[in-house]
Amino acid sequence: MENSMSRILIETTVRQTLKGLKENPKRSIRNLVDMALHFSEGRFQSRFFETARTMLEHEESAYYTLIEDAVNHIETEYLVTFGMNLGYNSCTWGAQRIRMNEKRLGFNIPWTVLFLMEAPQYSAHFPQYDLAIQEGEQLGIYSWILLSHSDPLELFPLIQHHPDSAFFLFCRPEDMTPAILDEIAPLKHLMPVVRREDGADKACTMLRNAQLPYSVYYPYAEKDLQYILNGGLFRETQKLHPLFTALAAKPGCPLNIQHQTHQSAIQVREGQSYQTVPWELSCDTQNLDEIISDDACCVFFDGQGQLFALDSPDRAPFGNLFQDGLMPLLRQAYPKSAPVSSQ
Repeated sequence: MENSMSRILIETTVRQTLKGLKENPKRSIRNLVDMALHFSEGRFQSRFFETARTMLEHEESAYYTLIEDAVNHIETEYLVTFGMNLGYNSCTWGAQRIRMNEKRLGFNIPWTVLFLMEAPQYSAHFPQYDLAIQEGEQLGIYSWILLSHSDPLELFPLIQHHPDSAFFLFCRPEDMTPAILDEIAPLKHLMPVVRREDGADKACTMLRNAQLPYSVYYPYAEKDLQYILNGGLFRETQKLHPLFTALAAKPGCPLNIQHQTHQSAIQVREGQSYQTVPWELSCDTQNLDEIISDDACCVFFDGQGQLFALDSPDRAPFGNLFQDGLMPLLRQAYPKSAPVSSQ
């Protein structure tokens, strides 16, 4: 991606704001949001910053504390690089390309793609994953969610190959070793997302001491619903100082439980009582995609490369990434509906 003048100007403003945050965080945040809203051109950006401005009118918002803590404990270059890749490349410039390409190509394009990365399939299919991300960036996709159940070390070359994208790496607490942190350090467009289980506190402390951005995730089932609804989960996770608390439904979790969890995440975000931002992985991802380009499109590839539509869990897999490639599979799985004739 070429450095456009608008990106350079925005990045310069972000750097200046980050400096001001340490002196007067509330005023600096409000000024940044007001400026962003003034220059917002797309509907997604306008809606996002209007919501942000409304939320920040709450003087006691826990998000002021969250932002101030992040600025004081995360190295500036991580905040700038990851923030620009996610906020500008993905949700601004990339969103415009997605809308343009959907109209031109005739199929829906997700704003992010989820990959379950399993060994040894990952190592054997590195070129296919690399090509899929290249194709995705050409379409306007600059956010990627990697779900890892094993040593993530082999994933770092793939992430390094795509410095314009933002990567969320969902991983286990035991994966956050000093050796792994040394490998993560140069990857300023990567955010680890640590599973909340035994050892998460130690892993998050290591990430915090290394001045790295990170989040946590909680795999939930029906039995966890009350723990989420009564706020117990968020009271616990905020002690780990994560930017986001992602809620990931376990396989077989009923849809009505996912929807209740999603509503709880929305209420917690609007209430601004906890120093972490909840995100229901499937529903919030679909909602954001619908804002960007009308039609919800939520794509998940399992460890064997099979494409599943998370917004339509009852549909059969559509094909294999390793054999077919990303673009043909999206065309097959998400064709644009033909316009209804007025005659």
